[in-house]
Amino acid sequence: MLRKFFLTTTVVLLVTCGNAQFTKFIIELKNKTGSVFSINRPHEFLSQRAIDKRLLYNIAIDSTDLPVVQQYLNSIQQAGAVTILSTSKWLNQVCVQSVDATAMNTIANFPFVKTIVSVAARNNMPFNPAGKFALENNLQDIESNAPQQELANIYNYGQSYGQVHLHQGEFLHNYGFSGQGMQMAVLDAGFRNYLTLSTFDSIRNNGQVLGTWDFVDNHANVNEDLSHGTHCLSTIAANMPGSFMGTSPKTSFYLFRTENAATEFPIEEQNLAVGLERADSLGVDISSISLGYTTFDNNSLNHTYSQMDGNTTIAARASDFAARKGMLVVAAMGNEGGNGWNFLATPADADSVMAVGAVTSAGVSANFSGYGPSSDGQIKPSVAALGVNSVVANANTGQPTTSSGTSFATPIIAGLSSCLWQAFPESNNMGIISALQESATKFTNPDDRVGYGIPDMKKAFVILLKRFYKQEIRQAGCSTLVKLNVKAGNNMSFVVERRLALEPQFTALHTFNVTGNFSMRELSYWDDITTSPIPSSYVYRIRATMDTDTSFSFSSVTINHQNPCNTYTFTGNGSWNNAANWSGNTIPPASLSAGGSIIIDPIVGGECILSTTQLMQAGTYFEVKPGKKLTVQGNLIIQ
Repeated sequence: MLRKFFLTTTVVLLVTCGNAQFTKFIIELKNKTGSVFSINRPHEFLSQRAIDKRLLYNIAIDSTDLPVVQQYLNSIQQAGAVTILSTSKWLNQVCVQSVDATAMNTIANFPFVKTIVSVAARNNMPFNPAGKFALENNLQDIESNAPQQELANIYNYGQSYGQVHLHQGEFLHNYGFSGQGMQMAVLDAGFRNYLTLSTFDSIRNNGQVLGTWDFVDNHANVNEDLSHGTHCLSTIAANMPGSFMGTSPKTSFYLFRTENAATEFPIEEQNLAVGLERADSLGVDISSISLGYTTFDNNSLNHTYSQMDGNTTIAARASDFAARKGMLVVAAMGNEGGNGWNFLATPADADSVMAVGAVTSAGVSANFSGYGPSSDGQIKPSVAALGVNSVVANANTGQPTTSSGTSFATPIIAGLSSCLWQAFPESNNMGIISALQESATKFTNPDDRVGYGIPDMKKAFVILLKRFYKQEIRQAGCSTLVKLNVKAGNNMSFVVERRLALEPQFTALHTFNVTGNFSMRELSYWDDITTSPIPSSYVYRIRATMDTDTSFSFSSVTINHQNPCNTYTFTGNGSWNNAANWSGNTIPPASLSAGGSIIIDPIVGGECILSTTQLMQAGTYFEVKPGKKLTVQGNLIIQ
């Protein structure tokens, strides 16, 4: 994982640029007064996919979505020898490059300027960012046989089975959730050779790379820079059956270079913010960030642990903005656990970010994985994944190799999150995070090394299934109505079970075997209790089975059957829904359920007898011909 950081000040820094060390600056603006854009015309600055996502999750479009005011940019650019490098609409700031002290002092006095801070030095200054990627670059070729895996899986994972199976990720894949329709932004230091490596032939051939941009050098090519992003992307997108499979091979990607591996300056946090904004405007669902910021090549810019509070750094603030806009942000904790810093790196400290720590294949925290909590007391990391000898692609050959770092634990989780969210788009980003944390191994006793622990995709799936599940179990005369609304698909079944209140075991009454695509279903069953003893108490429940070893029950309901079943007779007078001439101890409602009509006109005996269950299942209007009779055996309950 890459180390990065930036501190925002509230003091305007007037600089003498001629001989100054710094030539790149952040200009924070006071407002967006005079903007030509309006939140009532979001199509001018947001894609339709982004707008649709806001509507789906009830996220308001507000002033932070409006671009930086163009008049302000014009004034800054016209102040002198100043080059605008990027703008952040969320943070309302502009990154510029200049050695013109007069121009910078002029800008500092503009009425719309709030602060100016230094973020990077001259391009030709000597720096030594030693060890920035040292841990991850210690690649080891794989020589052993692939781990044993279940033959029933739809993917032959090869060498990557271990890092998928640690989370039971194959459960999601086997049910058809491999990221189809999901979009992810991977923000990194470069994706060297992704255009030619066989690891990525599927995402290339299937059009799953939706766009690229280099925010460091401002061009579209990200194939030529560092291979760190190549390694990270491979843990998600690899599709080499029998050799190497990623955790979400059907997801579509935007590849953004925001990191300059040659130096370490806060401008990279600005790049990260701008990259997240671009992803949001495109409607991206998830971002994977294997970058982190703590100290810099110039010590005067260093972060302190107290600033790891989720609200101070550019990276944290931008990441929280992305989460506020509905994006699921997954960020690495950092590899500082074994050195003098020891703590997490930003943006892992951000309040709404899912921070990921690293563990071994045995589930033990890696000694290099950054420590939590954040300085404001948040539990960090959120979850953990394999970060010791993770399987990644060799950036020269495309073949699986191993490397270590929270950089690789992070995209493993990002990919699995994509599959889980694909199954439950009803959930928002924070709902996915909470389900993953609740499914994890240390949910009840989180710590500062692995947070809530190692998430289990099968458990997370069930947690979300239960969140969006509804049931109705109630007595209806001499029947019990059992109705459920549940998301279900092929190879899932739901069993209606019943027991007397004092019995130890449930008895299966009816099984719903579901076929077809995973979608919301309404299933119902009537249980006839006409012959039940009076009084009696029954306990009903629904048991679900989704896998050979996944069976669970929804909440149970007790039905107290207290009254005997009665017989009611209606003598027809030729009119609809007429309650006259009923005999019995209960007057039925004046209107019966719609859905068709049944004419009661028996030939023999002039009487028709229906059981309560038959009547309810009909769910229709009944017309009894003059002089005829309709007799209902059981308590008459109209749905």
